[in-house]
Amino acid sequence: MAETSEPRQVPTRLIVTGETVLVLPRHIKLRHDPGRGRWIILAPERVFNPDETAVEVLKLIDGQRSVNAIAEALSQEYQAPLEVVTNDILVMAQDLADKGVLVKAQRSDP
Repeated sequence: MAETSEPRQVPTRLIVTGETVLVLPRHIKLRHDPGRGRWIILAPERVFNPDETAVEVLKLIDGQRSVNAIAEALSQEYQAPLEVVTNDILVMAQDLADKGVLVKAQRSDP
């Protein structure tokens, strides 16, 4: 049997930067678990337990704001150095993007 010569699509890794606008894919949900009194990320066949800091970031990921905008908001709210907040968010967001929990938002320009 002859093989087809269709090119295989190699998945590309999302590299999260300060300008990246992220969103949770439709099949992944951030939910509060009242029984445990904590937030969880529900994904197909997986559950993630984000810490309180990650939850504050995830609540602001809406497909509209960039990582920089989220960092600025949290830096002001918690009176923390912007550079430290931005770096922490970038590390967390990259880890979650690598796990498929966060994806780049598909923005439609008018």
